[in-house]
Amino acid sequence: MQINPGAAEFPHRQIAAQLKDRVRRGDWAPGERLPSIPAIAELFGVAKQTVQRAVDQLRVEGILITKPGSGTYVRGTRRRLNRLARGRYGGFRGYHTDLAARYRQQLVSVGRAAAPPEVADAFGVADGTELLCRRHLVRTEDSPVEVGASWFLPADTAGSSLERAEAFGRPLYQEAEEATGRRYVTATDTISARQPSREEAEILQIRPDTPVLHLLHIAYDERRKPIEVAQATWPGPMTTLTEEYKIPAPAPDPSPDPGLVLG
Repeated sequence: MQINPGAAEFPHRQIAAQLKDRVRRGDWAPGERLPSIPAIAELFGVAKQTVQRAVDQLRVEGILITKPGSGTYVRGTRRRLNRLARGRYGGFRGYHTDLAARYRQQLVSVGRAAAPPEVADAFGVADGTELLCRRHLVRTEDSPVEVGASWFLPADTAGSSLERAEAFGRPLYQEAEEATGRRYVTATDTISARQPSREEAEILQIRPDTPVLHLLHIAYDERRKPIEVAQATWPGPMTTLTEEYKIPAPAPDPSPDPGLVLG
């Protein structure tokens, strides 16, 4: 491994590219520890700070992960989300009755909280209005991969099971339909990329400069009134959102041009 001092690319970017190539080739398998920073610096003939910048870049890209006191490792498989928020509903109602078990979702807290601007806008209330909030955390075997919350109007949930700090044996939307007496009919998903808040970075165990993907999901009843506003945030470099859908066939021309007819 070597760098080209005369190249226009910065040395740490050259090192990052070569380390990335070795990971892609399988020289280091997922979960395998890389050589130490001083050892890599010696291989390239550069300062340790240069290698640290390369490692930091690959951490932000989601390729490497550093465990304090242990070393730098190749991150495991990227978490693939083969659904947007609609996956919580499935192809038919009750499809995701095992959602909590499969996604290792942990209920963090339930209670009144000040609505952030995007949630307040969705419900048509003032910023900071107290709403019922159910916060959750989703984990894999080794790390947290999603932090999220579901928001409801207190008037809709007063005295219902939604106010209790307990997980349900069915999807949340089914519990909400029964508690509110309103049926989920349509929903909108808005996905954006941004920097994480300090709290999100700490919970997701990522660097503060690692971008995240953020989902705002608004579920409506038949009168187009919001029932639930849900948020979900994922580490961007480690998350891929995939959706498969059918493409309709071309519609037949209702009045085809007969063209020139010779008599």
